[in-house]
Amino acid sequence: MANSLYPVVLYLEDGTLYKGLSFFKILPSFGEVVFNTGMTGYQEIISDPSYSGQMVVFTYPEIGNTGLNNQDNESNFIHIKALIARNISSVSSSWRSQFSLKDYIIQKQIPHIFGIDTRSLTKHLRLFGVKSGTLFDAKNKLSVNSLNLQLVSNIDLVRKVTSRTIYSINSDIRKNFDKFNFIDFQLGDINFVSKKYKILLVDLGLKFNIVRKLLFLGCSVCIVPATCSYQFILQYDPDGIVLSNGPGNPYLVNYCVDTVKKLIKFSSIPIFGICMGHQILNIAIGISTFKLKFGHRGLNHPSGLNKYAEITSQNHGFAVNKLGFVNQDLLALFSVQYLNLNDFTISSTFHKKLPVFSVQYHPEASPGPHDSEYLFEVFIKLIDFIRDK
Repeated sequence: MANSLYPVVLYLEDGTLYKGLSFFKILPSFGEVVFNTGMTGYQEIISDPSYSGQMVVFTYPEIGNTGLNNQDNESNFIHIKALIARNISSVSSSWRSQFSLKDYIIQKQIPHIFGIDTRSLTKHLRLFGVKSGTLFDAKNKLSVNSLNLQLVSNIDLVRKVTSRTIYSINSDIRKNFDKFNFIDFQLGDINFVSKKYKILLVDLGLKFNIVRKLLFLGCSVCIVPATCSYQFILQYDPDGIVLSNGPGNPYLVNYCVDTVKKLIKFSSIPIFGICMGHQILNIAIGISTFKLKFGHRGLNHPSGLNKYAEITSQNHGFAVNKLGFVNQDLLALFSVQYLNLNDFTISSTFHKKLPVFSVQYHPEASPGPHDSEYLFEVFIKLIDFIRDK
């Protein structure tokens, strides 16, 4: 089977068809077709909960060259609905490689298609926006009317991927966890040593690397489901709260928005929002979000303001609405720190009076550049400031 190829079809909701190949006979799968412009990081992308419900087009012509290993997964599960590529290398070359992408796809039975013109597909998505799509065996006689092409943005994906239990990880024992081991794990200021703080991490679809960063700074981390109540958070008495990344439409996560509203209004606990956490935090403040035409997914998005820019890793289909800052009352309390310099959407916001801030990009950047890694130190120093007041 490993050397066999099977004809498959990718069908988009607007009727566009792409014919390609797969390594095994696939069952029909449905998802939102999006593209990622990163040259590397396919292992992290496959296991990133933020891609739940999505079929990912890799714009780089060939993926799989560096293989995969047991350390770089961003969760314990495969979250993408399908992998779409121009070519998948059957040979991997890296000192860290333990198995090839081809073998991994076959072993895990990941729906996939390769041998298609991904440049054409990407241009189509940029021109007409992301599309729902179905991937199926070309020999499977499916009628177009039978294809289930419901919108992924109408599904609460956070509830699907969030943790089912509450669990804690202490920085003293992090080396005993293989999934938290990390190579070249350094933050900007090597002399920076944090106090041992309790961080409550709200799991909206978190990546392991967020946990790694907090553990490296000496924190103990308690991971809780997105449905966690305001009362439980107060009982835990955390020094700081992190709202993680996650998939889908933030407006469907109203249960978490309500909790964050209460935290902002009735507590003085520092809050740091990342990606989906950024959107949840801004909705809680009173600012709306909207769906982007084709999203931001890649490793080289410039974010900054006033002649300053950081290169950031991004993965999201929704963004905070700039029109919300026309409201003078909100503008008096909340400031826009950075913009995405490709399309000038909002990249980060900071509260002027409360210890609350958030970023649309990924400071944990796995994969990606480390320009914004310092934000974890900023968060810890913000906790220092609040505790010392």
